[in-house]
Amino acid sequence: MRFLAMPTDRVRELQGGAPDVHGRVPERTRSDGDGNPCRHCLQDIPDGASMLVLAYRPFGALQPYVESGPIFLCAEPCRRHPETRELPTMFAARPAFLARGYDTDERIVYGTGGVRSTAELVAALDAMFENPRVAFAHLRSASYNCFQCRVEPERIDR
Repeated sequence: MRFLAMPTDRVRELQGGAPDVHGRVPERTRSDGDGNPCRHCLQDIPDGASMLVLAYRPFGALQPYVESGPIFLCAEPCRRHPETRELPTMFAARPAFLARGYDTDERIVYGTGGVRSTAELVAALDAMFENPRVAFAHLRSASYNCFQCRVEPERIDR
């Protein structure tokens, strides 16, 4: 599987003042250093650093299963976290995540969603990707349901 941060082109637009999915300019504030994860570099934004708060929709087209919600980004350009087969280190500091699978039409594949402890997360994603209907998954905050990153299986037939 591959863990994917937000695309750099979209992040740079938002950092430059482009509107979020609700048509609003991202709010600029300072991180309190307590769990403000940037969805681009996949690092916690340091205490006192400038950050953006905005609404994000990690889906292509509008349809009933599309969710949007609040996320944080570094206000200054940051380097996108490399695509990795390992759970990004930022996630290790959190106890659990909501993992949910989607099909190629970006619709929830029922039976795939659930809160998983961080220790069991990779194994749960491996099991989810055994279902051929699951094209990708989202990791979301177990506490607030905020989007964290996209996860894609590495399948030979893709």
